[in-house]
Amino acid sequence: MSGSEAETSEQPAKATEGSADQRFGVELARAVGGAIVFALPMLMTAEMWALGFYIERYRLALLLLLSAPLLMTLNYFVGFRETFDWQEDLADTGVAYAVGFAVSAILLLLFSVLEVGMTLGEVVGKVALQAVPASIGAALAVSQLGLREEAPEREASYLGELVTMVTGALFLALNIAPTEEVVRIVYQFTPWHALALVLTSLLIMHAFVYSVEFRGQEPVPQGAPLWSIFVRFTVVGYALALLISLYALWTFGRVDGVALDQTLMATVVLGFPAAVGAAAARLIL
Repeated sequence: MSGSEAETSEQPAKATEGSADQRFGVELARAVGGAIVFALPMLMTAEMWALGFYIERYRLALLLLLSAPLLMTLNYFVGFRETFDWQEDLADTGVAYAVGFAVSAILLLLFSVLEVGMTLGEVVGKVALQAVPASIGAALAVSQLGLREEAPEREASYLGELVTMVTGALFLALNIAPTEEVVRIVYQFTPWHALALVLTSLLIMHAFVYSVEFRGQEPVPQGAPLWSIFVRFTVVGYALALLISLYALWTFGRVDGVALDQTLMATVVLGFPAAVGAAAARLIL
């Protein structure tokens, strides 16, 4: 082979390598954008700044650990780039975490939440707590910020649908659980209010996904009775939203030393936005 022929054969390979690097750069920038959009409400919430200082580290570590399988599922269905095996999904989960930590640290610095003189533990706590919603936003970048045709076309199984609902419930629950408003609502709540809120949550969850014709509305499977769909998805999804709500309240110390009835009330209150988040996640993903 002559020297000119060798140069010609190398040019397509270099071009392909260059375009792949450029494509990854675009995908990474999109992940950063998703992290900013989805994490901004928590990044600008004073309760979250304080929680980063005094939250018990084992609770924070557990939150980060439990977020990993949710991120892997998101990366499989609508990650910020298309993947072809679980190793790539695992790698993208690491990238989503890295983007979440980086975006959280930079914005907290810009907001003067991180300051010179803070202990390493306080800095890590503040950044790590914000990194969870930021990493979810990074994983959702294709679905929300990219071109729809670029998103991987993968149909979720029943388990995938449940994990999707857990992710949506966790995202909204994390935004609201640290606030004082949940406690204030509980103090003025009655059992009748709680029952009404449970029924309203179930109604909204079902209507969002099957009735009001939002984009991404789920089709009702042919031959499947409506009660079966309601039980398998809406009721089970709401139960998961309640569990996520209780977990979020526990993570932020909102149920420590609280009576059982007040804990149940707080779970139902937070379960409403968690249920909305679960239903919205099914539409989006």
